[in-house]
Amino acid sequence: MIRPRITIAAFGLMLAASAALAQTAEPQRPGAVAPSDKMENPSAPGGPQRGPAATLDRLFQRLHEAKSQEEAEGIDKLIQRRWARSGSDTADLLMTRAQQALKDKQVELGIELLDRIISLQPGWAEAWNQRANALYLAGDSIRSMLDIGEALKREPRHYGAMMGLGIILRQQGNDKAAMVAFRKALDVYPQFEAVKKAVDSLASDVDGRDA
Repeated sequence: MIRPRITIAAFGLMLAASAALAQTAEPQRPGAVAPSDKMENPSAPGGPQRGPAATLDRLFQRLHEAKSQEEAEGIDKLIQRRWARSGSDTADLLMTRAQQALKDKQVELGIELLDRIISLQPGWAEAWNQRANALYLAGDSIRSMLDIGEALKREPRHYGAMMGLGIILRQQGNDKAAMVAFRKALDVYPQFEAVKKAVDSLASDVDGRDA
């Protein structure tokens, strides 16, 4: 992993990403429908009839209010299932191939496929997030941060992208900024175990310096 110092451009990105993190959607009114096939299929009998975006808002509300790790993880899976849908069969097929390439450690091929996906579906937040992951694996943390910023512009609640930003900032030695990113992720997903551990490991150093 290349660990460059934060450049002026990267610092500007960090500020832009932080602004995007703050632009979370206003919570919708609580309802009585539990996360189930009704949430996954808005047209199911008795399910919400407000469309996929409203259903995703509802899932985020439930994620924030989850009382247990098990409940939160179930909702997280539904959210990720939503994020994984581009609306294009071609883009979805290319994403499957890109993810397989990354699993097979064919990082350059994965990036090439993700480039094609983004050219087809530039509004798909998950495509930017996945390319950020691929660039991170390739050792290009600055370009990875740029793609994280693009993902957060399109989905400001993307807690996976926030965690990725925090990891990169921590590796660059910017623990305070990393803590901001991690805590923003927990604002959206309070039961996010990996991020909770990251915050705990940084808390004494960062909070101690701020004291």
